[in-house]
Amino acid sequence: MDTEAELTQRGHSSPETGEGRPRFALWGRRALPGWRGFLTVRGAAVLGVLCTGFLLLVSNFVVQPFKIPSRSMEPTLQVGDRVLVNKLAYRFGDRPRHGDVVVFDGTGSFVREGPEGNPIGEALHGAASALGIGEPSETDFVKRVVGVGGDDVVCCDAGGRIKVNGVPMDEPYLYPGDAPSKVPFRIVVPLGTLWVMGDHRSQSRDSRDHLGEPGGGMVPVEKVIGRADWIGWPVSRWGSAPTSPTARTETVSTATPSSGGGHG
Repeated sequence: MDTEAELTQRGHSSPETGEGRPRFALWGRRALPGWRGFLTVRGAAVLGVLCTGFLLLVSNFVVQPFKIPSRSMEPTLQVGDRVLVNKLAYRFGDRPRHGDVVVFDGTGSFVREGPEGNPIGEALHGAASALGIGEPSETDFVKRVVGVGGDDVVCCDAGGRIKVNGVPMDEPYLYPGDAPSKVPFRIVVPLGTLWVMGDHRSQSRDSRDHLGEPGGGMVPVEKVIGRADWIGWPVSRWGSAPTSPTARTETVSTATPSSGGGHG
């Protein structure tokens, strides 16, 4: 009898079937939700970092959002539009063509090179710009290609149109009421550079405004970040953006390269 009682008592205190199992299970039920919550928060943070890193990688090498900061490209692009810049457009041998809307780094052409700022602040601002949630860099610009290397670009003919290599340009993208240019000029675009202008000519500071400066308003092709191929935001303006096949008509041929440019 004592032996049976001892076995019975020992059985009730067994970790597998006795009082120990409920205590272990109860501890597990109380602790597990806390661990699950911790892992959930940690997992979300890791996922956020991975997603941000992936987006930065894509924006650096494939497609970068760019926020339109001014009226210089109206009506094609409006203030606040987010365009998606195709960084692969010119990476495999293709070159900017007449009518392309390009985003470029204007350092050395539209903006003088200045002293370096706070590297941490610049890095944070660059990341925000790359994700399309911050203002673009003050050295980045969006304009339309009017002349490429070797072109003879003249403003204007008797009809008030810009001529490229003697061919008058039909520019349907111009802001209503704007003249192609109120500033007369004649330049030959050096090889490896671009002559660029905004679509809202009366509101655009473009190659015309830098004629008398070093570089003469020409943008080196190597400074082109990419081609603005799509409007990603706002939703009401979703769609492909805004190259004009009329502007880069096949009748515009490349002029004989010249050793320099001039204006008149």
